[in-house]
Amino acid sequence: MIANIRELLSARDLLYMWSWREIRTRYKQSMLGMGWAIVQPLAMTIVYVVVFTAIVRVPSDGIPYPLFAYTALLPWTFLASAISTGVPSLVANMGLVTKIYFPREVLPLAAVIGRLFDFMWASVVLLGLLLIYQVPITPAIVWLPLLLALQVLLTIGVVLLGAALNVAYRDVGQLIPLLTQIWMYASPVIYPVSLVPDRFRVLYYLNPMAGIIDGYRSALLLGKAPDGAGLLLSAAMSIGAVLAGYAYFKKVEITFADII
Repeated sequence: MIANIRELLSARDLLYMWSWREIRTRYKQSMLGMGWAIVQPLAMTIVYVVVFTAIVRVPSDGIPYPLFAYTALLPWTFLASAISTGVPSLVANMGLVTKIYFPREVLPLAAVIGRLFDFMWASVVLLGLLLIYQVPITPAIVWLPLLLALQVLLTIGVVLLGAALNVAYRDVGQLIPLLTQIWMYASPVIYPVSLVPDRFRVLYYLNPMAGIIDGYRSALLLGKAPDGAGLLLSAAMSIGAVLAGYAYFKKVEITFADII
């Protein structure tokens, strides 16, 4: 593992260049440009506000629902879009994989970094919503870097595992949209964690995004520390995901060129 990380660090210039290529290619010849990074979470927020406040009323723990929804949709969009672009990244660049040697994890990692850039850009809207609803910034904001770090680790782990599996089993690419949709409904994106019965709460927090999303809301909107049990389980699952995903990726990496 240490040797693999050293090799990846030696290819950091390639990772930087490929990440910038991901960003530049996505917005090239686009009228909205980087505005597209904002459109998806903002559009979904508007849909959810209409559906879950005007048609089906969903509690939001006293938080205005637009702010409640966008705070969750912002990190969720980062995860979902990174998976959708990172998992097929090896197959989509088969010419490079089969002809040139470089640490193959550069391709899926670049997809994650590109979507992280979108996440940061779309956070501007969240800041605007905080100002509109006059939500004060409290010392609990110090939890945000930890929550983001855990989400990045989780995303990298899932993307590396999915990208490696997609090389051998192309069905993975077809399953990704379905599995991502199921995962979203199993996470507190459109509803609060408080709706989950206490007896199922620990089991619910085995979904690492549950603790992460709830942590974002607690630290940013409620001004308090994230739930301890949820955060610990999310941290354990996120670290386990990145270690397992990277280990499996490097184990089967030697077969990529032959299979593709």
